[in-house]
Amino acid sequence: MNLSVVVVDDEPLIRSGLRAIINAEEDLTVVGEAGDGAEVLPLVRRTGADVVLMDVRMPAVDGIQATRLLLDSLDPAPRVLVVTTFENDDYVYDALRAGASGFLLKRTPPDDIVAAIRTVARSESLLFPEAIRALALAHAGAPAPTGLDEYQLTEREQEVLRLMARGLSNAEIAAELILGLQTVKTHVANVLSKLNARDRTQAVIRAYESGFVPLR
Repeated sequence: MNLSVVVVDDEPLIRSGLRAIINAEEDLTVVGEAGDGAEVLPLVRRTGADVVLMDVRMPAVDGIQATRLLLDSLDPAPRVLVVTTFENDDYVYDALRAGASGFLLKRTPPDDIVAAIRTVARSESLLFPEAIRALALAHAGAPAPTGLDEYQLTEREQEVLRLMARGLSNAEIAAELILGLQTVKTHVANVLSKLNARDRTQAVIRAYESGFVPLR
């Protein structure tokens, strides 16, 4: 399956570097570029991109606003992978909460960049789970006293969510719980639906913020 990618960054040198890395892969193709978040929605509408690499800090419309606009306007919407200079940037966590599926540092090695694009496109495991946990810890407030009680997850769904937070793929969860792969996919879908989460990243952030999955 060939994945189409849009690259969004206000620095032409960064865009050209990412384009070269991505287009070197047989299953990945850059179908468009933008220098500001304001250009992203019409560009994705025109290209039908599967994944958007989104710079988090841009001068006019930043990556958080652009991500939120994309996800609110398009169905199906592309996966958004935030690209940033600093991993502890407040903008990154806000972008994840807005619906981005993960983030990359601009110094990430090329092989890890292409692996991350494939991971978020498949949405079968959490990208860089320890980095997301660290971000959630840095932004932690008081957890809700009831955790996720209001969402009425079954015991099995709770087990699946905890394993999702550890970064396990569907196949790894199936092996851990001795379940069929399709059964795990059903449980994951139920968790996302009950938590009103677009993907694993938002579900896991909700689990951390509620105190359901301890940060320490």
